[in-house]
Amino acid sequence: MEAVPEYPIAPPARLRRRIGLPLLVLYGTGVTVGAGIYVLIGAVAGHAQMYSSWAFALAAAVMALTAASYAELATRYPVSAGEAAYVRAAFDSRILSTAVGSLRIATGIISAAAVTVGSAGYVRQLIEMPTPLVAVAIVIALGTVAAWGILESVLLAGLLTLIETGGLVWIIVSAVQSDVSFGPALLTPPPIDVKVLSGITFASLLAFFAFVGFEDLANVVEEAKDPQRNVPRAMALTLLITSVLYILIAAISVSVVQPQVLANSSAPLSLVFISVTRISPITFNVIAILSTLNTILAQITMTARVAYGMAQQGDLPRTVGDVHSRTGTPLVATGLVTLAVGALALTLPIEPLAESTALVTLLIFAFVNLALLRVRSRQTRSNAAIVRVPLWIPSLGLVTCILMIGNALVSR
Repeated sequence: MEAVPEYPIAPPARLRRRIGLPLLVLYGTGVTVGAGIYVLIGAVAGHAQMYSSWAFALAAAVMALTAASYAELATRYPVSAGEAAYVRAAFDSRILSTAVGSLRIATGIISAAAVTVGSAGYVRQLIEMPTPLVAVAIVIALGTVAAWGILESVLLAGLLTLIETGGLVWIIVSAVQSDVSFGPALLTPPPIDVKVLSGITFASLLAFFAFVGFEDLANVVEEAKDPQRNVPRAMALTLLITSVLYILIAAISVSVVQPQVLANSSAPLSLVFISVTRISPITFNVIAILSTLNTILAQITMTARVAYGMAQQGDLPRTVGDVHSRTGTPLVATGLVTLAVGALALTLPIEPLAESTALVTLLIFAFVNLALLRVRSRQTRSNAAIVRVPLWIPSLGLVTCILMIGNALVSR
């Protein structure tokens, strides 16, 4: 049997390798944290109640399996098309590749729109402005930064990441110093009760959205330095950092604010911050705004790279893959993504957007795990430079993704 080629499509040389491991970790952590905890803790608490940290832990476990599959595939096929390239290499199907790539673009757009809605909620805590006007201003500003240049975008994202993680650490340290009793919410296992477990599993679907971000690293791989070494490490560190922060913050949040109050708030972590620090939430609201802006910027940047990669392999019109000679960015793709994000942010509330993103992302992750199983089954030679994971990992990753999709559909 003929070996699967290591590079299904020769990656274009026009994108520039400018991002090292520290910036990759900041990029991955930033896009993940901004969406997850600042925006969705209220929605998760509304369903999982006092067991919100367990919902985040379940989502992290499922995500870890798929992250390992991404780590191997990203080193085998270091191209911006990401998931579309993996599926095309595994199944040799342009139709399937285009479908998966299109879904990936859709999740990036929907995710950015969802966080835009959440960001507007925090902005309105400080400035009384119409939500649509705030949303449009946010999207236009960040689309401009994304078009400016990848290094500039990632440097800004890195700075915002330090600020947003600092905000979460502030809450954790304040809770410890204030002797907040969050141990029961962190360590007490949920009872064997159908209603409670159903609430946790559905909340884990929303919490799963909170971990969406690490896979964005696979789509900036053409701009990463030493991608076969740095991208897998960045994925692992991103998942570890965000898991610890999410689980601790979730336990603290439901311990100091009633879950239903969190669920009904447009700025849930501001309530938590007030409860543990007893000071004005203005500073924290600014941090929350910067955090959500970070996620929107990263999602626009990533989604434009997926569209660029698909255009390069012939799945989208060639114009979408054009890279500007001065900025080194795909301007057409970035502009189209920015317009789509703005339009969607003006039409739907955050929870349906987050739920839709999580469901489609789970479907994509299922294809990624299946693609790795297919590639490994066809492989006749090994490559020591490639990250290799045990076959039970993509197998279990595929099963867990399917189970979470089924549970979400049944729970609706």
